[in-house]
Amino acid sequence: MGTFTWGNDALALTFETPDDGPAAVAGLRTTDLDVCFDHRMPLTEILATGTGHWLANDRLVHTDIGRSLRYVSHQESVNGSVHRLDVTLAEAALGLTVTVHYELPQGVPMFRTWVTVANTGDPADAASPVLGADDTIVLESVTSLVSAFGAPSGKSADCDAWRLLECENEWLGEGRWHATPTSDLFPRLAQQMTGHNPRGAHSVVNTGTWSTGRHTPLALLESKTLGLAWLFQIEHNAAWRWEVGRDSEDGYLALAGPTNVDHDWVKRLAPGESFDTVPASATIAPDFDGAIANVTAYRRAMRLAKADNARPRVIFNDYMNTINGDPTTDKLLPLVKGAAESGAEIFCIDAGWYDDTGDWWPSVGEWMPSKKRFPGGITEVIDAIRGAGMIAGLWLEPEVIGVKSPMAKSLPETAFFHRYGRRVVEQERYLLDLRDPAARKHLDDTVDRLVNDYGVGYFKFDYNVSPDTGTDLNADSAGDGLLGHNRAYSAWVEGLHQRHPELIIENCSSGGMRMDFAQTSRFQVQSTSDQQDFRLYPAIAAAAPMLMTPEQAGNWAYPNANDNPEEFVFNLNTTFLGRFFLSGYINRMSAEQRELIVRAVEAYKRHVQPVIGSSVPFWPLGLPGWNDTVLALGLKAGDRSFVTVWSRDGEGGDVTLALPQLRGKSVETETLLPVGDGFVEWPVSWNADDGTATVSVPNGGGYISRTFEFREA
Repeated sequence: MGTFTWGNDALALTFETPDDGPAAVAGLRTTDLDVCFDHRMPLTEILATGTGHWLANDRLVHTDIGRSLRYVSHQESVNGSVHRLDVTLAEAALGLTVTVHYELPQGVPMFRTWVTVANTGDPADAASPVLGADDTIVLESVTSLVSAFGAPSGKSADCDAWRLLECENEWLGEGRWHATPTSDLFPRLAQQMTGHNPRGAHSVVNTGTWSTGRHTPLALLESKTLGLAWLFQIEHNAAWRWEVGRDSEDGYLALAGPTNVDHDWVKRLAPGESFDTVPASATIAPDFDGAIANVTAYRRAMRLAKADNARPRVIFNDYMNTINGDPTTDKLLPLVKGAAESGAEIFCIDAGWYDDTGDWWPSVGEWMPSKKRFPGGITEVIDAIRGAGMIAGLWLEPEVIGVKSPMAKSLPETAFFHRYGRRVVEQERYLLDLRDPAARKHLDDTVDRLVNDYGVGYFKFDYNVSPDTGTDLNADSAGDGLLGHNRAYSAWVEGLHQRHPELIIENCSSGGMRMDFAQTSRFQVQSTSDQQDFRLYPAIAAAAPMLMTPEQAGNWAYPNANDNPEEFVFNLNTTFLGRFFLSGYINRMSAEQRELIVRAVEAYKRHVQPVIGSSVPFWPLGLPGWNDTVLALGLKAGDRSFVTVWSRDGEGGDVTLALPQLRGKSVETETLLPVGDGFVEWPVSWNADDGTATVSVPNGGGYISRTFEFREA
């Protein structure tokens, strides 16, 4: 039996390496926690064809290979500000070498982990049914992270003392979080009388490439009784599975990318070949707020470093409730003028700019500007954008080729997804396979041309279809082809940033269908929804920082000339505590309405823009419910806290906001939005003893909203 500890001042893990069992994490320490894992779980669990579970079940855990892995060695290193640990394990009978990798950014108590499985080609049991005639091993699932729930040092583990916080997503209905006690998820079974662990689990699975299309690869476990909160995520932009379950001694969590049973994924490893799992990451904190602070810091530490991250520019996009994919020179030039006068810093021309047919959906892929829509050339509009002092942007959907696009015939067959010898098609689109050099060259040439020849400095990358299981062309399985494509796509995006370091890229996938960290770590802006009803959007906007940094959250504000003044401001408040993301027919608005937009942008630039890149989100009323009448989102920024409150056709009355970070302090309050006369002031009273602010929402219903700043006096 051996032990060793690895980490830094923010977080440290203690590993136990028995001679007669698998290596396991025995403890975790942060500056304010000392957690023990008396229920030992292997560092990884592996299913391969010819092996199974040592107890029959359909979980990711309790596998024969996971139990038979033995510790070999470990190595520590540091790369810049990131500490790394590689723990090498072996399964001698099969000739498997498994390396579990850990990364920990300096000063951030959240770690990343992934697993490398290698076939050494030197099995001790050459007759094992797991091995093919050529000593090939066929992987069916490999976990990236496994852990017991644990308990603080000196306390006993209690699987029933937790609640699971998870999210339901839907196109136009993103960010619907809900909590379930683990005692409701896992019934008491008296399994100790059988001598076996239970066999079920609460499993959450995503298929295809809309990684957040129905659920999210991020969830939390919180126990107020034990004073602990887990936050865990799978950092992958396609197929994944996570599960939580009950064992006899404690609960457990397990995270994985694609699996055979869920995603038609297998990976064949011939001797000398290896496979890397998708990354996963986790943090443990005393409570929910601590876990959110940790993951927010982790997101900033582990993303691509870009200048726009710290001071996010104000964006105008012509699509939502405005041009809707039908741009022309005559429609755009008045909007360019209005956006510039409003203080926008980026103007993005959305879908349709390339289409001469009047049907922009199936014609995507060649990315040549329309001559019908822009008789004087699209450069006339782009030059107007740049001449007004804004960065020019264009919409692209790079991963697809429309069935009516000329590129559908000119690119080779290997550039497209296939299954069973046929191209995969979804809603009149073929899907590009970025493992293929011709597909990558086509997209590289497209972006380089638009940047170099047209002066484009911003792209909105959209993604509106999903290919189900994937592609079996040049792959061990459809899931294997899909995983290869998604990794190639991420590498392609990184290459764009390297070639064009000033480029700003927005990630949009039918709104918020791909809000995983593999995406958000590579994009400066994240679209949160395609929701077009301003009355519904606050629930999406308020929940957005659960999956991204506040400065990335592109929540649409699309004020309309027909809105009454309060509805107009309600729209603007929806984007105010994120990346200011504006649309709407500014040229059709009254002078008073345009002035409201100007004042909102000025207030954002003065108060929020300088500090949002270091702020931490919080929820003064708890996470929003989809049908809540009153919702609130807050940002902590040093000695200031910003809070937006939306009232959706309610009865009014007093609303108590929790601001524990200001408890015991003298506080000054200012209304940031709306700015100017003609709006009813919402009275605010401060209670320093319990750190709460009571806001009096006017009676009378309607859709009304305010953003406040609370400052230490």
